[in-house]
Amino acid sequence: MAARTEQDHDKLMRHALALAKSSPPKPSNFRVGALLVNLDNGQVVAEGYTLECEGNTHAEECCLIKLAEQHATKEEGLADIINTPHALYTTIEPCFKRLSGKLSCVERILQQQSWIREVYLGVQEPEKFVSKNPGREMLESSGITVAAVPGFEKEILEVATAGHASGA
Repeated sequence: MAARTEQDHDKLMRHALALAKSSPPKPSNFRVGALLVNLDNGQVVAEGYTLECEGNTHAEECCLIKLAEQHATKEEGLADIINTPHALYTTIEPCFKRLSGKLSCVERILQQQSWIREVYLGVQEPEKFVSKNPGREMLESSGITVAAVPGFEKEILEVATAGHASGA
C-alpha cells in the first residue's frame, strides 16, 4: 500500500466536502459527502452525498450503492467481489442508528469490513438527531482504523447544517 500524506488526506476530505455541498439543505438531515478510495492505487472508486440516490440515502450508503452498480451487484455482494483494501472518507462520522429504520452506515461498513479497512472523518456526528454515537468504537473494535482529518470542522458543520433552523 502506498503511504498517504497529510496533504493526501486533506485533498480527499476537501473532495468529500465539495460533494456534501451538492446535497439539498433540509432541516431533517445533515449534508454529508463521502468517498471510497482504493488503498493500493489511491484511486477514488465511488463517491456520494446525502440524498443523491433514490430514497432517504446517506452519503456512505450512496457510495456503496454506486459501487455495487459499477460491479453489477447489490451492496450485499460487494464483499464477495472486492478484495483490495479501501478507505472511506466522510465529512461526518458514520451514523450508528437511523431514525428511518434503515440500516445504519456503521452497519453497512461492518458488512464490508473485509475490504473497507480505514475510515477517515471530518467531524464527529452532532447530537441533533441521535445522541452519543458509538459508531467509531464499533468500527475500531471490529479492526477498522478510524481517524480524524483535522482542519475542516467549521466548514463541514456549516455545510452539514445548512437548512436547519438557526441556533440548531
